[in-house]
Amino acid sequence: MPVNKAIVALFTVALWSLLPTRLAAQTPLATPAAGPAAAALPQLGDTSTMTSADERRLGDRIAREIYRDPDYLDDPVLLNYVQEVWQPLLAAARVRGDLTPEIDERFAWKVLLNNERTVNAFALPGGYMGVNLGLLAVVSSRDELASVMGHELSHITQRHISRLMAKNNQQTPWVIGAMILGALAASNSPDAGNALMVGGQALGAQSQLNFSRDMEREADRIGFGVMTQAGVDPEGFVTMFDKLQQASQLNDNGGYPYLRSHPLTTERIADMQSRLPLGTPHVAEVIPTPLHAMIAARARVLSNAGADALQNWQRQVNDTGFAARRLDQRVATLYGAALAESHLHDTAVAQRDLQQLQSLLASGTQAAQVARWLGVEIALAARDLSAPLIQSMADSIKTAQTRPTPMATLLRPELMLQAQVALLLNQADLLDPTSQTLQSWLALHPQDALAWQWLASIETAGNQGLRALRAEAEAHAARLDYAGAQDRLRAAQQRIKASASASTSADDIEASIIDTRLRQIDVHENPGRRTGALLRHHFDRQHRATGLAAPGPVRL
Repeated sequence: MPVNKAIVALFTVALWSLLPTRLAAQTPLATPAAGPAAAALPQLGDTSTMTSADERRLGDRIAREIYRDPDYLDDPVLLNYVQEVWQPLLAAARVRGDLTPEIDERFAWKVLLNNERTVNAFALPGGYMGVNLGLLAVVSSRDELASVMGHELSHITQRHISRLMAKNNQQTPWVIGAMILGALAASNSPDAGNALMVGGQALGAQSQLNFSRDMEREADRIGFGVMTQAGVDPEGFVTMFDKLQQASQLNDNGGYPYLRSHPLTTERIADMQSRLPLGTPHVAEVIPTPLHAMIAARARVLSNAGADALQNWQRQVNDTGFAARRLDQRVATLYGAALAESHLHDTAVAQRDLQQLQSLLASGTQAAQVARWLGVEIALAARDLSAPLIQSMADSIKTAQTRPTPMATLLRPELMLQAQVALLLNQADLLDPTSQTLQSWLALHPQDALAWQWLASIETAGNQGLRALRAEAEAHAARLDYAGAQDRLRAAQQRIKASASASTSADDIEASIIDTRLRQIDVHENPGRRTGALLRHHFDRQHRATGLAAPGPVRL
């Protein structure tokens, strides 16, 4: 089921209404009121009745649905780039005082990538933010990406979401249930989705699901300040607005849902322009850096992986005018072509384009490193054990046994590739140090589900079945799949019982950890079942009160 911002918003509204401490009073069944007065949202001075703990629980449940969606993507290269934008913004918000100590500690502060071509980013309850690959594909600079993320971050820090939820708490459970069912039906039919939903609105509830104009202006103003504090060029805000304005003037075919949920006005654009220092020249066109050009190309390839689209990258390299293009355009095309050709299993051509790409990049730069990662990906896809890049990475893994890389300087894409190289070569002198490095990484990043998955594979290859089961459980837990985590931990307990006579002290320690984690995860899983039962209970109450047929079971 593809992730849709409207669906996420509807889940948010519905789940908020069902929190045990915030149950709405039963009111007669009615459709959402129409007209400006009825649709008014809380003004900036209003306070929210939603606690940060409530909002985090909502965010976790929505994030769990996103994790389950096939369009959810944990691409280490793209996410590493996004995190390089996101983390300075968070740090700046702390310095400015926009993040209170309470929500700083309570919220997740996670970015979730969504493999969709539409240009969109959206704030979610509890400190989660969604970013579509379509956005990464169209922004021309890190600064433009920061402008969008800073804006969405400000929606979170200013508690705009909880204020909207407080407003929607007045809806009856029956109406909210209908909204959920409509969202689920629309998600299974793109045509129905287009008919029923526009951005964050559905079933006539536009005012309940969209941020108010005041909230948008506040997010612009605070987001601009956060960007400036983070050292980001504020011109990125203006150039991004220019780009969105141009898109809004064209026939929008649905590719820019961000415009519908965040409508641009001349007032907002003028306000951002007035915040620039006097004398700041207007930038007619932003020329991407080689690094950003490769990131945008990667996003385009991964979000449109059909055979025709992949072959089109190859045709662009062979175009007669290719050599005359700007550097960033050639870099983007060569990177995209090499990645696309690898997906098409045309390894020789992919390596040729990679070599041409590397010749355009200065050695020792971050761009050169990203190109090197692509080279390792190509060799891994071809299972080329003798490839120089594979052997070079294997050597670096062995070196780490005597000179471990400090975790503060280790980049996540490098670690994920090391794990794949160790598995491909399947040698003990590679598996053991990779396992140790992954464990050190996870001690600092315990919510890294992908790292837990690779650790599980490494432990399986090293015949460490008990450790592999626990790593699999932690991967499920990191993606909020507590039932899956329980299943893996119970399988580990069964394994311990079956081999009790041959247990070692190391197994005893692992068994103790497994028992403790299972108790901790049981605490997380039970509230979810209570919320589902509560939804059914309210449907039944509304059925008795109105005589209307209650809907069938709803899965949240």
